[in-house]
Amino acid sequence: MDRTTRRNNSSAHSRKSGKNGISGGAAGRDRSRSRTAGGEGAARRSAKAGRGGHGGRSTTSGGEFALPVTVTPALPAVEAFADLDLPERLLTALGAEGVTVPFPIQAATLPNSLAGRDVLGRGRTGSGKTLAFGLALLARTSGQRAEPRQPLALVLVPTRELAQQVTDALTPYARALSLRLATVVGGLSIGRQASALRAGAEVVVATPGRLKDLLDRGDCRLDRVAITVLDEADQMTDMGFMPQVTALLDQVRPGGQRLLFSATLDRNVDRLVRNYLHDPVVHSVDPSAGAVTTMEHHLLHVEDDDKHATTTEIAARDGRVIMFLDTKHAADRLAKKLLAVGVRASALHGGKSQSQRTRTLAQFKDGHVTVLVATNVAARGIHVDNLDLVVNVDPPSDHKDYLHRGGRTARAGESGTVVTLVLPHQRREMTRLMADAGITPRTTRVRSGEAELSRITGAQSPSGVPVVLTPPVTEARPTGTGSSARGRRSRPARDRRRSSAKGNGR
Repeated sequence: MDRTTRRNNSSAHSRKSGKNGISGGAAGRDRSRSRTAGGEGAARRSAKAGRGGHGGRSTTSGGEFALPVTVTPALPAVEAFADLDLPERLLTALGAEGVTVPFPIQAATLPNSLAGRDVLGRGRTGSGKTLAFGLALLARTSGQRAEPRQPLALVLVPTRELAQQVTDALTPYARALSLRLATVVGGLSIGRQASALRAGAEVVVATPGRLKDLLDRGDCRLDRVAITVLDEADQMTDMGFMPQVTALLDQVRPGGQRLLFSATLDRNVDRLVRNYLHDPVVHSVDPSAGAVTTMEHHLLHVEDDDKHATTTEIAARDGRVIMFLDTKHAADRLAKKLLAVGVRASALHGGKSQSQRTRTLAQFKDGHVTVLVATNVAARGIHVDNLDLVVNVDPPSDHKDYLHRGGRTARAGESGTVVTLVLPHQRREMTRLMADAGITPRTTRVRSGEAELSRITGAQSPSGVPVVLTPPVTEARPTGTGSSARGRRSRPARDRRRSSAKGNGR
């Protein structure tokens, strides 16, 4: 197969190969009023505290559950989009977007989801999940018209960034079918989102907290929703969204279609599968803990008194890098220190407003910022072309976080490196974490200024000349439907988006 034809719906949109397995995805935080306060780790802590066994279902290593057995045989996979029962206008739009050959998860699940079957799909972010559920959802909704406040299809996602990314990815195809999209997330005007729902939207892409707010206000009803998608279901459960997700699923039309896609399948996802999916078609692209073959993993053993100097030299490399830290305060401090020595750095975390987060990501993608200093808010759903290095300044707390952080690089067959700085007291825990992730890393003892550090990361001394970041002049982005937002962009901005976010954005 011609590798250049696979310009599909994973998040690296200047495709050089058809590889589909990429770890990671979006991680913003729905800051609507229904979320529990207590910082970025509160939801995860509460979720972990509530985990347990479920009715004797066997589990596999790493806390995953045994996949359900499909009773009704699945329809066979297809080799081309033209082999699917898709509207002609949708096929035309796919060709216009350069999406010509389905990825494995699309080829396997679309025949079944188009036939109305429930689907359980597992694949690392970048494997093509958004079009795998999006094309079926749009095709099956085509020709219908939603009444005010009564959407016909729903996509639930864990984060604001992922919601916008899904909306952007589906917009050209929804337009082709004259379907209206509405995006409802925390951190933006709830009044505008309510107006979009009152105007009528066939498809709603939402974070659970904000959607609950709109339901409580009477601005939305779910009883006409015939197709429901749970995207990145594992992250929703990890973030403590399970009660909200189940409450929302209980309100959609009984007997409707359910499509659940996830990068990993742990026991909380098992609960959703057992309670809400009926005889699902199961497709797994690859083991969730499998390492991407084009990704190198390095554990760099550093001393406490040299960690900051080592971090600074890595940040001063030629090229962009995402650096992950545990807390928003640590991220802010590091970004400030890097700016003081001449490194164009900016922090991204849940304490930033949505407009600040959007601007920071835009600056990082266009090269105005070369170092994104982030918490786990950036560990999923964020795609940046040609990003070849991710650094865990603070090691993650579990193997899933490690895989999702690392998934920001080595996307769609491109190469990349994940580096974790390990202090002496962290070595034993990192050995255990790597084993849980199924990864055998290269371990090296380094100090700042050494050639080996430069060889692995491109580290170099910073200029020492302080820099001040000036925000670019950008056109204000409306917050209603995804379609209207895209329609009001200037042509150059739209073209830039298309070049970096063609397809599913993941």
